[in-house]
Amino acid sequence: MMKPKVKSPVKIKKMKLLRFGRDFEPDQQVILRDYLAIERTRLANERTLLSYIRSSLYLLLGGIAFFQLKEFPNFKYLAILSLVFSLIFFIIGIYRFTLLKKSLKRLYYKSEEIEEEND
Repeated sequence: MMKPKVKSPVKIKKMKLLRFGRDFEPDQQVILRDYLAIERTRLANERTLLSYIRSSLYLLLGGIAFFQLKEFPNFKYLAILSLVFSLIFFIIGIYRFTLLKKSLKRLYYKSEEIEEEND
């Protein structure tokens, strides 16, 4: 007899931690309150993207300013680190924005399909 393969809970938890977004599964028709909640979430998503971009620009400006300091050559490494973090912030912001946007689109279209089936 072969034992059935069981996924370890540690692997499952790691996979959930690696994902930034969450999938929503609507189980009924979307009402006005839910639609407004989706709109608020969409606006919050855009606001978060702008925050990531703003932080990225601040780090970029800080890195450029550190490069301009000729009297302190040790700040060169800090400038490079600042530029690297600027790029990382920008990429994470874009990634999270697109991930949540796709998730919201999927939620909205699934709710429309459910609504059409009920009609």
